[in-house]
Amino acid sequence: MATTTSENTEAGVTKRQFLLIFASSFGALLEWYDFYVYAALAGVFGSLFFPSGNDTTAFLASLATFGAGFLVRPLGALFFGRLGDRIGRKYTFMATIVLMGVSTVGVGLLPSYERIGMAAPILLVALRLLQGFALGGETGGAATYLAEHSPPTKRGFYTSSLQTTATLGLLTSIVVVGVTRGLMDESNFRAGGWRVPFLVSIVLLAVSVYLRTKLSESPTFQRMKHAGKLSASPIGESFGTWGNLKYVLIMLFSTASGVGVVFGTGHFYSMYFLQNTLKVAPNTVNLFLAIALVGVFPFYLLFGWLSDRIGRKWIMMLACLLLAVTTQPIFRVLTHYANPKLEAFQRNAPVTVHASGCNFSLFAAPSSDCDRIRTFLSAAGVSYEQAPQLRGRAAHTTIGRVEVEGADQAALERALVANGWSKHADPATVNGPMVVLLMWLLLLYLAMVYGPMAAFMVELFPARIRYTSLSLPFHLGSGWFGGMLPFVVSAMSVAAGNVYFGLWYPIVIAAISFVVGALFVPETYRRDITQ
Repeated sequence: MATTTSENTEAGVTKRQFLLIFASSFGALLEWYDFYVYAALAGVFGSLFFPSGNDTTAFLASLATFGAGFLVRPLGALFFGRLGDRIGRKYTFMATIVLMGVSTVGVGLLPSYERIGMAAPILLVALRLLQGFALGGETGGAATYLAEHSPPTKRGFYTSSLQTTATLGLLTSIVVVGVTRGLMDESNFRAGGWRVPFLVSIVLLAVSVYLRTKLSESPTFQRMKHAGKLSASPIGESFGTWGNLKYVLIMLFSTASGVGVVFGTGHFYSMYFLQNTLKVAPNTVNLFLAIALVGVFPFYLLFGWLSDRIGRKWIMMLACLLLAVTTQPIFRVLTHYANPKLEAFQRNAPVTVHASGCNFSLFAAPSSDCDRIRTFLSAAGVSYEQAPQLRGRAAHTTIGRVEVEGADQAALERALVANGWSKHADPATVNGPMVVLLMWLLLLYLAMVYGPMAAFMVELFPARIRYTSLSLPFHLGSGWFGGMLPFVVSAMSVAAGNVYFGLWYPIVIAAISFVVGALFVPETYRRDITQ
């Protein structure tokens, strides 16, 4: 594939440029698909790979395992970033895709907890860590590679194609998981059908590797290499000098953390909230999310294109501000349109737990009546108040005007049902168009910040240490703030007894990102990236 440079013609996208974009983006799509398949099956993995007996704990453990892949991404960013700045962009992100594909296939071959005990979650976490390690090198490499091939006035538009792969990867995972589930009953799916989406990645990996073998090295890297200007210590130059480190920190606490919480809220937590709190059927939620993803897809390209004309900074910062202001209202309105019976129940039948000995233990079984009551209510998607246990009485729960003694789940469920609670959202009362619109709105915020971001990151740092400099803050921000978001938000909500409480996490992070970005992020869209 012939090399294109940043001095390319300003005419429309040529055939060779299209092939360059497609080859770069397809590999990124595979990596996101691999990562999202686990997200789509997090609820199933809780029962397959963790001890039984506490559904809430198993689900949180599954989310924590999902988040573990994000936590290790900064290590991958340092390792592969250094390689990318020393030996080249092309060979480095070829290695990341192979590692990602192999670890994903490995998940599809894992025995369950029932067969090998604690070895199952340990191996699952290890493979998730390998996935995250590989992804830590992919984003920075693909962004750097494609931006260094792009015409200066179309850099945002060209690189926004990479950002669409996150959406396409999630959409592909939803389709594959949905089709697989549709071809068998739930028992067969849990018995072995869940492996199919992971094994499908073998085909995608083969295509990705073939396409990447056709890519040429970045022209900017080639010029630096021939001129003897490669960095001898990309990590030291990136983080050991204040002139560069300050931009690393600015990016970390503005655009990177901002994209992380926008990403986690729109792509993941909205899905978990609908399924596990509002009790909407998983296939219905996947359908709603798929429609929203298709609807938001062109906006990644639109905001990338727009950032080439008016700048990148304020488009990204506006997304952070909108998330901070509208998250609580959006999720409360989601409840209204997705499960109005639950909304009415919470309004008309307040729940109070009168108990002592209450603990929040993530990976242990409930040890007291208080723990058992709260675990049951959290799994039911019910908010509750905590009150002291009355002297001389056992732990009990007030549900509307009904009091339930002890922690008998059947009695608690009967009291909930008597007051208007339902175990599942009634499909007849789910307002699909409004739910899709609200999910689309959250995803639109992501398109605003994510569409221009690849070009922004590349423009922020000098070419000789670019791969390393942008990869670490991006994965610290998006991985740590965003990757752990479903787990942190869910755990905060469970600990507080309020299904909306955990949402303050993305709200606060998004607000901080907006303030830091507004004050310190420079505008970059006219910078020369060849130096």
